[in-house]
Amino acid sequence: MDSTQEAPARGSLLERAFVQAVSVPWLSWAAAHVADTRFPGPVLRALIRAYVRAYRVDLAELAEPLTSFRCFNEFFVRALRAGARPIDAAPDVLVSPSDARLHSLGALPEGGRLEQIKGRSYSVAALLGSAQEAERYGAGVHATLYLSPAMYHRVHVPADGRIVGYRYLPGRLFPVNAMAVRNVDGLFAVNERVVVHVESERHGPVAVVLVGATNVARITLACADLRTNAGRPSSDVRLAEALVVRRGEELGRFNLGSTVVLLVADPGLRPASGLGPGSLIRMGQRLFERAGP
Repeated sequence: MDSTQEAPARGSLLERAFVQAVSVPWLSWAAAHVADTRFPGPVLRALIRAYVRAYRVDLAELAEPLTSFRCFNEFFVRALRAGARPIDAAPDVLVSPSDARLHSLGALPEGGRLEQIKGRSYSVAALLGSAQEAERYGAGVHATLYLSPAMYHRVHVPADGRIVGYRYLPGRLFPVNAMAVRNVDGLFAVNERVVVHVESERHGPVAVVLVGATNVARITLACADLRTNAGRPSSDVRLAEALVVRRGEELGRFNLGSTVVLLVADPGLRPASGLGPGSLIRMGQRLFERAGP
């Protein structure tokens, strides 16, 4: 290695052993069982309130009262009240598909590799499970959006267009926290994930990649009967009839987890003003806009 090149950050041996241990699917299946268990009402509400206090969840945004939830996972994938997430209606923008903290965003780097952490990257082809699909985004833009436990965990359509299909890629279930980012090469390209293909009206192909993670790790789609972390083989589905969608419509849900990687083929986009790595963003807020002359 060139002495001037900074070596990729690595955690301790204990950190690496821990993230390997918790990535086995049966741990997430066990967590899913607990999250789906219908505890007695007072017990369930006490658990939810403890979670709310720990992560400072804003209960004022809920569409339904706490008494309406029959299990913890129903609370986790909760709907929001009408108007809680206004959708930017400007004609030539692309909105955030989820509440998130931005890990990275901007033009896709040459070579088709996205930065995971300084000194370490992974390929778009591996992320999408297709080198041919990756070529469509070579001149476009990307964003990596991390959803914290406190956030709203439904994912929405970022641009008007048509859903033409999806690809399910089984994989490991590493956590997607800072510890795992430091210790797992190609984290987002080795975890279980679903790639939803949207042909947008103004921006060309858009890929919304929902990446699973440790704990429950179940991803569901609004447009298909898909439930991940269930021992299914990989699949590449093209819809017989494309589904017309508008920005802000629900696309899928994270049942505990995780991260969205967004790829857009349009080379004429730039990050919306004021956004950068570390920025907090809400679903429906402007994420990309048309670059000026």
